[in-house]
Amino acid sequence: MSEGQKSKMLAGELYVSDDPELTQARLRAKRLTARFNTTAPDATDERRTILNELFARFGSGTVLKPNLRCDYGFNISIGERTFVNYDSVFLDCNRITIGDEVQIAPGVHIYTATHPLDAQQRRAYLEQAWPVSIGDGVWLGGCAIVCPGVTIGENTVVGAGSVVTRDLPPNVLAVGNPCRVVRPL
Repeated sequence: MSEGQKSKMLAGELYVSDDPELTQARLRAKRLTARFNTTAPDATDERRTILNELFARFGSGTVLKPNLRCDYGFNISIGERTFVNYDSVFLDCNRITIGDEVQIAPGVHIYTATHPLDAQQRRAYLEQAWPVSIGDGVWLGGCAIVCPGVTIGENTVVGAGSVVTRDLPPNVLAVGNPCRVVRPL
């Protein structure tokens, strides 16, 4: 892989998203997710094998239900005993770190990719990516969206349909668009 573009991508700098080697890496992830998404419902071992190949880490006791979409896979690390329900989207142009014993409801999207505000830069296929970190014991409600660069503290609950645009501290209930803390837990 072109270490220049990959290094820029992981450093949060502008990078060329249609770099041929990054394109090949995305194709690899599409192939693996296509295999994963078409496994039989009782193919637990096969699913785990695919996810271990796709992700940087897939913790023991963790369950991820199809359908899954991601950009690269190798930037995703999921801890132990985490549950990811149906139809997740993880745009992992930068690192997505999900802790232990996290509950992720159906339709949750986690984005690291973002685009420049300058139209000329967007037309040149430049983009940026900022890491996302989800702490141990977090619960992300159905169809929540976690935006680039966000950290969610341990044991925090994010309400269904929320759009998390800023860091959330540990041990709080947060809801809305944009997501705001409503009370401690």
